[in-house]
Amino acid sequence: MPSVPPPPVSPPSWPGGAGRTPAGAEVPSAPPPPVDPPSAQPESPGSGSPAEPHHAVGTVAVPPLPAGPPPEPVVEQPASRIERPAGEPGPRGHVGSRPPTYDAEPTALPAADPDDLGDLVADTVLDGARYGSCTLRAVSVRGDSARYRGEPRRDSLLTARFGTGERALLLVAMATGARATPGAHRAAAEACHWIGRAVGRSHARLVEDIRGGRRGDLKSGLHRLTDRSLGRLRASASEQGITPQEYAASLRCLLLPADPACRTRVFFGVGPGGLFRLREGEWQDIEPRVADVRGEAVLGFGSPPSETPEGDRLTMDLGIPAPPSPYEPAPEPPREPFRFRTSVARPGDTLLMCSSGLADPLRGEPELGEYLAERWSLPEAPGLAAFLADSQVRVKGYADDRTAAAVWEA
Repeated sequence: MPSVPPPPVSPPSWPGGAGRTPAGAEVPSAPPPPVDPPSAQPESPGSGSPAEPHHAVGTVAVPPLPAGPPPEPVVEQPASRIERPAGEPGPRGHVGSRPPTYDAEPTALPAADPDDLGDLVADTVLDGARYGSCTLRAVSVRGDSARYRGEPRRDSLLTARFGTGERALLLVAMATGARATPGAHRAAAEACHWIGRAVGRSHARLVEDIRGGRRGDLKSGLHRLTDRSLGRLRASASEQGITPQEYAASLRCLLLPADPACRTRVFFGVGPGGLFRLREGEWQDIEPRVADVRGEAVLGFGSPPSETPEGDRLTMDLGIPAPPSPYEPAPEPPREPFRFRTSVARPGDTLLMCSSGLADPLRGEPELGEYLAERWSLPEAPGLAAFLADSQVRVKGYADDRTAAAVWEA
């Protein structure tokens, strides 16, 4: 039976174009033609076995290789070795029914004096630490209004450690300068520095009082240190020739002993702000309440009272202000009352001390409190970047500087 040559075989397709054969690849040959049965094959003379059959070789059509370099071999990409974090919801830009008026990012820088560049204040300050059973996160951020107007941050933040080992003491101090005054940021920074110096010089005694639970000694001693520090501000205002109201600042401080066996946290300060505790997913407002206490007039010392205990007036009030006596110093403006509180932390608590820029929206917008409670109720404290993002969640109508210090208890 005659052999029929097979049809031409086209080479397989490779990446880079049909009919192109990469270098080094074998072109499969055509299949052999059918072989006649052995009975039809002639025997070789002098041999007892049939002769090898003759195979007809077919023709394979191989098109010419196109001009150009050979295609790049396909390399299989290895599996990624980077562990992707679990899909957690990211921080939110704002809470409430409407977005805030100002942009979320800084717009204008404050004006700079080339001869006093040390007076510049950074837009954001971020810090953190871990001592004993607590993890600290602290941040101070310029408010949306100041960012838009190119004003410096009026809030100042100081974090410091005094001493070593279990007798070390951590201080977090934050101050806010008076609104609409040119030197507000300087007054806030000076208040933090003065209280930091006073606490640092007395840290050994303070640690002993905290570990010994001597609350009365702590309150009187810290009250004295606070008055001295703010008195320095009033003296500095006098040196500059301005009124004390123009160079004043609120001051809030937190003392944290590094001893893991001591879970007493001490708060003290002067002026508005917030002190909150997150326990079992719920916020507790533990800001010390200050009551104005006024003593009764003492007869025979100073001016007589203007009325009797029954309410009868002894003198006629014409509404004319009396000039100050030349023998007595001019009365000072009323001072803010001293605030003090000690608390014993429980495992899982989060203690938050903040300026009014964060305390006001926390009290005024429940959604912000719910959001931060969800974010900060985890056993592990957030990283610095996550804490910064959480503390910047904005609320319409609140555009002041924000300064906050949070302590996570292990």
